[in-house]
Amino acid sequence: MTESRADPLVRLDHVAAALEDLRGQAATQPLEEVARGIAESAVATLPDADSATITAIAEDGHLYTLAATDEGIVGIDECQYKTRRGPCVEASTRRHPVHAIVGEHEEEWPEFTASAKAAGVNTYLSVPVLLPGEVDGEDEVVGGLDLYSFTARAFDDYDEQVMRLFTTAACEAFANARRWAATQRKIAQLETALTSRAEIDQAKGVLMAIHGCSADEAFGRLVEESQRTNTKLAVVARKLLESLKR
Repeated sequence: MTESRADPLVRLDHVAAALEDLRGQAATQPLEEVARGIAESAVATLPDADSATITAIAEDGHLYTLAATDEGIVGIDECQYKTRRGPCVEASTRRHPVHAIVGEHEEEWPEFTASAKAAGVNTYLSVPVLLPGEVDGEDEVVGGLDLYSFTARAFDDYDEQVMRLFTTAACEAFANARRWAATQRKIAQLETALTSRAEIDQAKGVLMAIHGCSADEAFGRLVEESQRTNTKLAVVARKLLESLKR
């Protein structure tokens, strides 16, 4: 029996140190890098863990592996994504941890069982990653932290609680990634708006020069064409400018 398995206080110290490091990373690194760090730290912290993956839920609802400590184990997750059944899917979509002994749920999860046995996996532990709800207060499931072990009947209640702590670091990473993505979308929208405004102004200048009309009259011509063709004003302006280059 290892020291970390025998002494819960030693194990708790390892967890605290790992979490402190992960929290710092979550604020400064890309989501994929932080996710891999979380998976690696989880494996290093749990004596029976041989590998780990982090499952994420995309905006359209499909599941995918965000990070893995062993690419050879990813297929076990992917077979669950395809069939929409297995402990990984269960934890990621139903908001509760799943501790599975491979073979005990063969009728319920046949594909997972076959894939896990082929890889030599005997035990599986998955804990959902939940983000606090911003609107109705209900937590949102954004993925799961998945642990694999070649040891028979690995993981205990303490391990499950440790993994719950690790998901707090994962939550920070997911939240930071969302904020970064939202900021990038706003920047892109602003850039598009500024580009569109510039193109419309240029198109107005062209019409004013060609037809000897005022700025308001030129804008009216653009609006009329936009309504007639059911095309966005910026697109009408862009087409006019492109036609001058031919």
